[in-house]
Amino acid sequence: MVEEGKNAPVQEPRKLNFLEEIIESDLKAGKFDSIITRFPPEPNGYLHLGHAKSICINFGLAQKYGGKTNLRFDDTNPTKEDTEYVDSIKEDIRWMGFSWENERYASDYFDQLYEWAEQMILNGQAYVDDQTQEEISKGRGTIDRPGTESPYRNRSVEENLRIFREMKAGKYADGEKVLRAKIDMASPNMMFRDPILYRIKHASHHRTGDKWCIYPMYDYTHGQCDSIEKITHSICTLEFDVHRPLYDWFIQTLGIYPSHQYEFARLNLTYTLMSKRKLLELVQKGLVSGWDDPRMPTLCGVRRRGYTAEALKMFCEKIGVSKRDQMMDIQLLEWCVRQDLNARSNRYMVVQKPLKVTLTNWEPGKVEWFDCPLNPAEPEGATRKVPFTGELYIERDDFMEDAPKKFFRLKPDGEVRLKYTYIIRCNEVVKDENGEVVELRCTYDPSTRPGCGEWRSVKGTIHWVSTEYARAITIRNYDRLFLKEDMNSIPEDKDYKDYLNPESLTQGKGLAEPALLEDKSGIAVQFERTGYYIIDKDSAGDNVIFNKTTSLKDSYRPE
Repeated sequence: MVEEGKNAPVQEPRKLNFLEEIIESDLKAGKFDSIITRFPPEPNGYLHLGHAKSICINFGLAQKYGGKTNLRFDDTNPTKEDTEYVDSIKEDIRWMGFSWENERYASDYFDQLYEWAEQMILNGQAYVDDQTQEEISKGRGTIDRPGTESPYRNRSVEENLRIFREMKAGKYADGEKVLRAKIDMASPNMMFRDPILYRIKHASHHRTGDKWCIYPMYDYTHGQCDSIEKITHSICTLEFDVHRPLYDWFIQTLGIYPSHQYEFARLNLTYTLMSKRKLLELVQKGLVSGWDDPRMPTLCGVRRRGYTAEALKMFCEKIGVSKRDQMMDIQLLEWCVRQDLNARSNRYMVVQKPLKVTLTNWEPGKVEWFDCPLNPAEPEGATRKVPFTGELYIERDDFMEDAPKKFFRLKPDGEVRLKYTYIIRCNEVVKDENGEVVELRCTYDPSTRPGCGEWRSVKGTIHWVSTEYARAITIRNYDRLFLKEDMNSIPEDKDYKDYLNPESLTQGKGLAEPALLEDKSGIAVQFERTGYYIIDKDSAGDNVIFNKTTSLKDSYRPE
């Protein structure tokens, strides 16, 4: 509420990022009636957090400016692709809250791409090369030394066309021949030194079966697919910046719709690897339990850990879009998760290191049910019923026998409030033969029930569960998968697996109030005073498993 006579603070509008500036300029100039973007994943692995940024950019820009986004799978390498990955990618995009206009595949355009390749041969712009991959690589030269022309570069158009058709017909073995563009072996741009257009792969494709045994390369495929779909803004990560001149060259050479490529900085995150090749190795070697292991940076992994799509979109909004690489702090991502869950998650009490408390003045067999808020942010909102009895568990860390002056939890002759209920006083400490505290005998003050009589305040409030109604759960505590902050700067004599965190998963037990096991919210819940946790798919019968999403508090504050 703004005081009368005072102006409300002015909310500064967010500055447009460079992609938004480009799109707004294009639309204002009438260059396009509407924009069309595309999200072009390779179906050779599961999407990760880096893809989340790309999803938010491609789908978000089209959404903001009333355009459309195509989902196009770059399925040009049949030996690494699988429908499992296709299905997972679609599931992840839907989970992120986006939908695509058309579902397309590079393989949809194989016939057209082949026709264009023949057209380039007929125009003297492509030739078949019999050199090995090693010979081709060596012949490309270096940045300081021009390349060497292939001895097959000046084959006749007729011979190139015949051999290329024989390649398509399956006459040659894998690696025996390739089709290359004829551009400039002395170009300062290495991408122009006669790039490979097609290679031979006798492999069954997940969509076209055995129709093809030659497959186009990414650089030849990408721009032409964009052109066919009339993509107005083809948005890629920064490593494709050097590919853009070749992207433009193919489009201009073929005289087709002039899609244009723009590049943004990819997401780099501390303590995290986002290489699909390395993530696949972790899965294949059993170093994680699968692509959806909650320690993995895959979208299915963070979803299983309890991260929300809303938190990921908040994170992507905060890190922004730029053309400069930077390392983002994983604590910012965790802060976004915490912010989202704090506003929406249900609260429950769970004791993980139980210490028994007996209320000596409680009537034997008596049970009181308290209506406790599911979310304190909504005091008039939904509640859950919590049973209170004469025998309880509290956290062992909430009691200290020789407590310092500023210890405001339970101590001998001290008082605390059991959350939502009564104030209790510790009268007696019971120990076992080893001197270990095994029980606290306390009394409760019936006049301190909330809403009854005069409110009496104490400095400490702790959580608890009834011993009679407590439900046993298993808790998987997750930490960062890697120990090194910048996993992109590994010394040459080291392997990235040398930095795996041996404590990235520890398992414990907990005793929960019964309402927790009835939660149907579908998102992570808060274990009061502890952190956020989500039920795991491995739960079965009485074996109920919760994954730790993130801690309750952190010293990190976003700038």
